[in-house]
Amino acid sequence: MPLLEHLKELKTRVFRAAVFVLLGSLAGWFLWQGWTDSYWKVPAFRGGVFGLLQSPILEEAARRDMVVSINFGEVGSAFDFAVKGALWIGVIVSSPFWLWQFWRFITPGLTKKERGYAVGFISAAVPLFFVGAFMAYLVLPNAVRFLIDFTPADASNVISASVYIQFCMQIILAFGLGFLVPVVIVALNLAGVVSGKAVLKQWRLSVFISFLFAAIATPTTDITTMFMLVAPLLFLFFAATVIALINDKRRARKSDEPDYAQLSDDEASTI
Repeated sequence: MPLLEHLKELKTRVFRAAVFVLLGSLAGWFLWQGWTDSYWKVPAFRGGVFGLLQSPILEEAARRDMVVSINFGEVGSAFDFAVKGALWIGVIVSSPFWLWQFWRFITPGLTKKERGYAVGFISAAVPLFFVGAFMAYLVLPNAVRFLIDFTPADASNVISASVYIQFCMQIILAFGLGFLVPVVIVALNLAGVVSGKAVLKQWRLSVFISFLFAAIATPTTDITTMFMLVAPLLFLFFAATVIALINDKRRARKSDEPDYAQLSDDEASTI
């Protein structure tokens, strides 16, 4: 395909992905502040996504019997964050569709077998991202409790909306991306970039990075909360390593070519 055709194809895929994100954002507008409260049958979801993110703040205010609230600060701040929240929700809920458009742009340059791998990556990456995001929501109340406990007894804690919402979004994004690391490892192995043995040799470093990542993403002294993230990360890492090792053995059995990489630079090959 000529370069101009590639650019046209990219433009088409980006446009379609943007349409999916826009449609998701329209749904996110109603989900952000629970504009459809009368239709929700689940009491926990009353108030929308913002209500879910705000609930740890309200729980801490009731627990400590002190003023703990979110402050928007300006007249248009609430509307501004409603738009940002809608876009954020739109990107998340439409992720299967825009990821698919991304792979559809790449697949013309792949073999039929590699296209099958691409579908597998999307099928694994999207659920893992959502699982990571859900884990972040479970961890969020403990993180908020830990940070608010530093507030003196006779003081109030009026939190800036921009700071708090950004804090929540960063935690959710960090957890979601953390759960995608094993998919990346398997993808690199299938592409022949890294071997399973090379990944396994770095298991100590991977364990250290997993604990470091969990400690940063969960700002709390509660070790149980940190292990809620570390345990699935380590499980997924070692599962990805096992898959990479199995793929290496399968590749070695199917390969009939001699390993010329082991020959000396001065030794002639059999070609």
